Amino acid sequence: MSKRLSLIATGDIILGKDPEKFFESVDDIIKKADVVLGHLEVPYSDRAPEFADLHRQLKNLEPLKGRFDALSLAGNHIYDAKETGIKDTIEWLEQNKILYTGGGFNLEHAKRPAIIEKNGVRIGVLSYNCTGPRIMWATETKPGCAYVEIITHYDLGDVANPGGNPTKIYTFPEPVSFRNMLDDIRNLRKQCDVLVLYLHKGLVHKPVKLADYEQVVSYAAIDAGADVIFSSHSHILHGIEVYKGKTIYHGLNNFIAWVPSLSPNFRATRGVKNEVFDPESWARKRIEMFGFVPDPEYPTYPFHPESIYTIAAKCIIEDGKITQTRFVPMIVNKEGIPVVVTRESGGEEVMNYMVRITEGANLNGTFEWDGDEIIIGCR
Repeated sequence: MSKRLSLIATGDIILGKDPEKFFESVDDIIKKADVVLGHLEVPYSDRAPEFADLHRQLKNLEPLKGRFDALSLAGNHIYDAKETGIKDTIEWLEQNKILYTGGGFNLEHAKRPAIIEKNGVRIGVLSYNCTGPRIMWATETKPGCAYVEIITHYDLGDVANPGGNPTKIYTFPEPVSFRNMLDDIRNLRKQCDVLVLYLHKGLVHKPVKLADYEQVVSYAAIDAGADVIFSSHSHILHGIEVYKGKTIYHGLNNFIAWVPSLSPNFRATRGVKNEVFDPESWARKRIEMFGFVPDPEYPTYPFHPESIYTIAAKCIIEDGKITQTRFVPMIVNKEGIPVVVTRESGGEEVMNYMVRITEGANLNGTFEWDGDEIIIGCR
C-alpha cells in the first residue's frame, strides 16, 4: 500500500438540461483523481410525473459514468418521487457500476456502505441525513435514506415574545439514531483502510453559522473511526476544521446544481405535485424563509449570492492513510457552471472567503497555497 492516491469529494449534484457541459472545467481534476465521490441531491426517473418539468430523466445522469466511483444518497429530497424515484435512481447506478450509500429500499439497504478498492487500499463510505424531514427516512419496510434525527429546542430567554424569534436555538442528536450511526462507523472501521463519512447537514443558505449538532455529530463520528467528513445540503460554503488530526469540511456547497425550478418565477406546466414535493410552491416560499432573492443573472443557479464560491475537497492517501487534505477553489459562472480557478484567476477570492467563514465560525482550519490548490492545516 505504498502508492500515493488522491481522492476528490464534491458537494451537491443536480443535473438537468445539457448536463455534459457542466463538467468542462472540472473534468481535469476529476480525471487526475484516483477516487471521486459526490452527493446526488435528487432522485431521477423516466416514470415519475413529479419530474415532468424538471429534466430529471435518467439520461441526464449519463455524465456521472466514468467520472464518479461512489455517490452519497442520504438527503432531504431522496423521496421526492417516492418509491419510484428511489428505485429508478438506484437501478440506474447499479446498471452503470457506480457505488452508492445512504439510500435504499429499506433502512438496512440505505445504511449499507460503499467500499472502493484502489491499488490495495480499501476506502469505505457511509452517508447519513441529519436534516429530515421524516418522510425521507428509510424504515424496515419503506425506501428512503439513512439518517440521524436532530432535535431542536427553542429558548426565548428573557425576551417576552412568545411565538417570536427565540433568543437561542439548541440542536442535538436523538440518542438511538445517533448511536446507530456510530455503530455503523465502528463496524465499517474493521473493513477498510480509509473511512469517509458524508453528512447531509447545516443551515441552508446561511453564511458562516453552524448549528450546535454539527460539531457534536462530527466529533463523535471521528471518535468512532471516521477519517474525514464531507458535508452536503447547505447550498453555501461553510468553514473547515481539524479535530484530532481529521478534517471536517462543514459544507462543500454545490458542485453542479441545475435548478431553474427554484427561481421565483417558476411555473409548473406538466409536473404533478404530491404531498411530499411541490416545486412551484417551494420556489416562492424559500424567498421568505431564507431571506434572499435569487440573482436573475443566474437563472439556473438561484442560490444565495455568496454560493458562487465553491470547492472540491481533496485528500492525499499514502500507505492506506489520509496524510493531507486540501481543496480546489471554484467559482460558479452565470450559466451555473463551476469553473476551477487558479490563484491568479479568482482563487484568492475563494481563499479569502473560506478564511472569513472559517474564522467567523470560530473554527481552527488554516489555509496555505500549493500551486493552485489550498492545503488545510490547523491552529
